[in-house]
Amino acid sequence: MRLRELHCPVALLPEGWAENVLVKFDEQGWIRSVRTGVEAWGGAQASGPVLPGMPNVHSHAFQRAIAGRTQRVGPGEDDFWTWRQAMYAFARRMTPEAVEATAAQLYVDLLKSGYTAVGEFHYLHHQPDGTPYDDPAELSRRIVSAAREAGIGLTHLPVLYACGGFGGAPPSEGQRRFLSDVDGIGRILAAIAKDAADDPQLRVGLAPHSLRAVTPEMLRDALAALDALDPTAPVHIHVAEQTQEVADCLAWSGKRPVAWLLDAMPVSERWCLIHATHMTPAETAALAASGATAGLCPTTEADLGDGLFPAPDFLAEGGRFGIGSDSHTRISPSDELRMLEYGQRLTRQRRNVLRREGFASIGLGLYAAALEGGAQALGRPLGRIAPGRRADLVVLDADHPLLYGKRGDDVVDTFVFSGGPGLVRDVIVGGRHVIRDGRHEREDAIAAQLRRAVERITRAG
Repeated sequence: MRLRELHCPVALLPEGWAENVLVKFDEQGWIRSVRTGVEAWGGAQASGPVLPGMPNVHSHAFQRAIAGRTQRVGPGEDDFWTWRQAMYAFARRMTPEAVEATAAQLYVDLLKSGYTAVGEFHYLHHQPDGTPYDDPAELSRRIVSAAREAGIGLTHLPVLYACGGFGGAPPSEGQRRFLSDVDGIGRILAAIAKDAADDPQLRVGLAPHSLRAVTPEMLRDALAALDALDPTAPVHIHVAEQTQEVADCLAWSGKRPVAWLLDAMPVSERWCLIHATHMTPAETAALAASGATAGLCPTTEADLGDGLFPAPDFLAEGGRFGIGSDSHTRISPSDELRMLEYGQRLTRQRRNVLRREGFASIGLGLYAAALEGGAQALGRPLGRIAPGRRADLVVLDADHPLLYGKRGDDVVDTFVFSGGPGLVRDVIVGGRHVIRDGRHEREDAIAAQLRRAVERITRAG
C-alpha cells in the first residue's frame, strides 16, 4: 500500500523531537514536505513514535542460510578461517532459487527489525563449478528481484574477487563461484545499472572484495570502469578484519591494510571500509580524515572473533560509521548499536563510552551517527525525515510495555538497549507501507518459497 502522507504524534526530525508532525510524500516515494504542530488530520496516522529508517551497509544475503550451522567445535582452534571453510562448503549448494528465496526472507526480516535499505555485498556470481550462468548477472538479478518483492531499498555491490591471497595468489577450490575479472564484473555492473535506471529504490556500486582478493592493478582498473559508468557510485571493501590479514599485508607490501589503501587509492566519501577492525592510531585518524565511512558489523565481528573496532578514537577524530548485519547471525540495528557500545564498556570497564557531542543520550547519538554514515555509504538520500529524502520511516509500538511513559530520547535508548525488533510496529519504505502491525504483506508466501528452496538444497546436500 502506497501512502501519500503520514501524521505522526511524535517524530525524530533532523533538529530533534517534534510533536504532531505531518509528512507528505510524492508518488515516487520522496518526502515532499514536513510540517509540525498539525494537531488534527484525517489521513493515515502513525500509532507511535516515528524514526528515520536505518540503512544496513553490509549484507551477504546467502549467508543467512548458514545461521546456526557453524557453532560446533572443530578438531582444533576455531576462528574466522575455519568458519570461512564452512561457509564455502555451504555456498556450493546454493541454487539461484535458493539465493533469491533466502534474500527475500532476509529482507523481510531486516524490514521488521527497522532497517529500510541494505547494501548487498554480493560475491556469489557463478555456478558451483565456477562456470558462468548464461546471464552473467543471473544471481545479481535474483538479489534485485528479492529486494523488490520485499520492498526494501537496495544498493547492489557486485564483488570483484580474483585472487586467493595478497600479491595475486591463486584462489582456492572453495572460491570458484566468486571469481571474476574486471571485464566480467563490468558486465554485471552495466546490466544491473540498466535495470536500476529510473528506480529510486535501487543504486549500484562496486565492491572489490579485499586487498587479498584483488591486485592493485585490478583495483585501479575496476575503479576506472565504475567511474565510466557512474563517478559517484559507492565503493565498498573489506579491510583489516583479522590480525592474520594485517600480518599478510605487511609481508606483501610493508604496510598495514588501511594504511596501504589510504596511500594507494583515492579513498573519499564514496568509500566504505568494512570492519577496519585492526588499525593503529595513525590509521584511525587518517581514515576519519578521508571522509570515508567505516562499515561496522559488531554482531558478526563478535561471532567470528574479529576483535573490537577502535570506536572511541575514531569518533573523537570525527569519523563516520554505518552498521551492517553482514553474515546475519543476528538481525537488528539495535543489536549492532548495543554491541558496539557494550564491547567498549567491557574492555574499558565503564559505562556510556561512545559519547557524541550534542547528544546526552548514548542510544540517540549512535542511532543518528549510523543514519548519517549509512546514507553516505549506500549513496542514497536516506536517514532524515526531511524534504528531498526518501520516505523511509519506522513506527514504534506505543502500546509495548517497554515504551509506557517514555518520551524523547528515552524512546531511542529503550529501542537500542532494551527493546529491539519487538518494538517495531510499522515500516514505510519509499512511501510504501511494507510492514503493518509487525507483518509483511507477503510474509507467508516468501516463507513458503524459502521452505521449498531449503528442502531442495538439503536433499541435494
